[in-house]
Amino acid sequence: MTREDRIEQAAELIRHAQHMVAFTGAGHSTGSGIPDFRSPGSGLWEKANPMLVASIWAFRLNPKSFYDWIRPLALTMLTAPPNPAHYALAALEEAGILKAIITQNIDNLHQRAGSRRVLELHGHMREATCIRCYAKVAIDPAFENLILEGKVPYCKCGGVYKPDVILFGEQLPVRVLNQAVAEARRADLILIAGSSLEVTPAADIPYLAAESGARSIIVNLQRTGFDAQADVVIHGDVVDILPRLVEAVRQREAP
Repeated sequence: MTREDRIEQAAELIRHAQHMVAFTGAGHSTGSGIPDFRSPGSGLWEKANPMLVASIWAFRLNPKSFYDWIRPLALTMLTAPPNPAHYALAALEEAGILKAIITQNIDNLHQRAGSRRVLELHGHMREATCIRCYAKVAIDPAFENLILEGKVPYCKCGGVYKPDVILFGEQLPVRVLNQAVAEARRADLILIAGSSLEVTPAADIPYLAAESGARSIIVNLQRTGFDAQADVVIHGDVVDILPRLVEAVRQREAP
C-alpha cells in the first residue's frame, strides 16, 4: 500500500468518526525548531542526563542546573512558530471533527495555532509554583528575562519557583489526566501524531482508547510499539502528512 493509499484510508476513518481525539508528542513540534528528546544525534537526552537536570529530586537539590538546561529550550519555545501540523489539527477542530488534543508537549503551540481544547499532560510554561509555599505566578516577560539571564527565580518566601511542567518523579496533573482518560474512553478514533509512545503514563492513553474500542491512526517518523495494533500507520513527518490528511478529508466531504 502506498503512502497516498494510507492517507486516503486515514481520511475515511476521520470522515466517519463521531468523537475523534488526537494524541501528540515532541515530534509534532520538531518542525517548529523545537528538538525532541530521543532522536539520534539531536535528542535532548543525548546531551544531558534527565535525572540530573529534569527530575524533581535534582530540582530541589540544585535548581540552577535545571534552569541552565531549560534556558536554551525556553528561548526556542518563546520564538518558535506553530507549524503546518499544528494548524492541521486546529482546522479539524474548527470543522467540528476533532474534539480534543491530548499532548505531551509544553510549548503552547497547539493553542497558538488556534486549538481550543488542549489537555497538557506534562504541564506548561505559562505559570510557575513556589516549591516551598506553593504560591503561583504567571510566567510573564519579567519572569522569562530572569530565566534567560541565567538567574534562578525566587519567591518572596525564599523558595524557588518551578515552572508548571512535569519533571521526572512528579505525578501528572490529576484533573488533566482524568479529562484525558475520559476523552480516550469516549473516543471512537484516536490520531497519534509525533510521539514515540515511550513515556508513561502519558503514553498509555492511546492504548486505553484502543481498549475502549477506538480505531487508530498513527503518524510518526519512527516505528512505535503501537504500530502493530493501529488501523493505519504512516511513517513520515507530521508537518508533511497532517496537512495532506486534512485536505483529503475536505475533498471527501465536498459535495
